Amino acid sequence: MKQNATVLRLRDWARLIKRDVVALYIAARDPRVPWLAKTVAALVAAYALSPIDLIPDFIPVIGYLDDVILVPLGILLAVRLVPKNLMVEFRIEADLRVAKPISRLGAISVIAIWLAAAALAAWWILGPPV
Repeated sequence: MKQNATVLRLRDWARLIKRDVVALYIAARDPRVPWLAKTVAALVAAYALSPIDLIPDFIPVIGYLDDVILVPLGILLAVRLVPKNLMVEFRIEADLRVAKPISRLGAISVIAIWLAAAALAAWWILGPPV
């Protein structure tokens, strides 16, 4: 029973982190946010949403430290820099955006980019066709 409560708390915490990352993305684009808060929010959101990590995840234990420690600390800093009334507004907007369905066009674009990158890598490794 205690394990289920822990899992639920972790799941809720992860949802809040995801919402705050989206809220910080929104904050970074809003003209009412001070420039320092905008800069920190943009950097944190970009790092959290980026598939590239400071420490690769395949390295045991240490690979997940950036996801478990750096991202939440960055979010905490950025949230403190954004004015409270604006952060409430951005969190509401983030909840609405997270609830929206996933874009098929976005998925197709990402797949097309990966296929183009794979084709370019194959051409670079194997050389041009004869």
